[in-house]
Amino acid sequence: MKGQSFITYPYDYQSLETIASRVSSFRKVMDQRRTIRSFSDEPIPREIIEDIIMTASTAPSGAHKQPWTFCAVSDPELKKEIRIAAEKEEYINYHGRMPEEWLEDLKPFDTDWNKEFITTAPWIIILFKKSYQLTEKGKSKNYYVNESVGIAAGMLITAIHMAGLVTLTHTPSPMNFLGKILNRPENEKAFLLLPVGRPVKGVKIPNISRKKSHEVIVWK
Repeated sequence: MKGQSFITYPYDYQSLETIASRVSSFRKVMDQRRTIRSFSDEPIPREIIEDIIMTASTAPSGAHKQPWTFCAVSDPELKKEIRIAAEKEEYINYHGRMPEEWLEDLKPFDTDWNKEFITTAPWIIILFKKSYQLTEKGKSKNYYVNESVGIAAGMLITAIHMAGLVTLTHTPSPMNFLGKILNRPENEKAFLLLPVGRPVKGVKIPNISRKKSHEVIVWK
């Protein structure tokens, strides 16, 4: 094809029986994934976090622009600063911004504006989306940014779970303070904050269930 270099995809051709077994096992593993709010402060090596992030960075993106930056934070003082700013916004959310219906829907999960996990978890990963690229010639357009970064976020959560660690998705709104605290350039906007680590022993989780296949799949 003109203007593009191509290589052969190293596809590992397997029997349908093997594929069925692998996907069934993977589904069972992922069905055990849960949002965790109580973290252990046990240290997690940087190499593990790097592999998790680089797995997420294999996500597809519009025109292969890879419009994301992952800020991995372990510094206690920086995490403290982020927590203070996040709790300030969350307090306002829980005391005025959120409509009553939203607050009612959150009651089964026993959440509030206190975000202790930001300082307790050994790592927090802040995923930034790049609205555009900054080059020597100026601004360069990115495509399908929200879609691309959303896919990367899903792969990040999956990689965390497959590593044997836990997380939760935190979106303090507004999130402009994250860019300021982490000194990110003007083309980057915070998309998601995820604490990463082990859960505290004996952690409790809400007794909820997921939708069944007939509720989420439409066969034609």
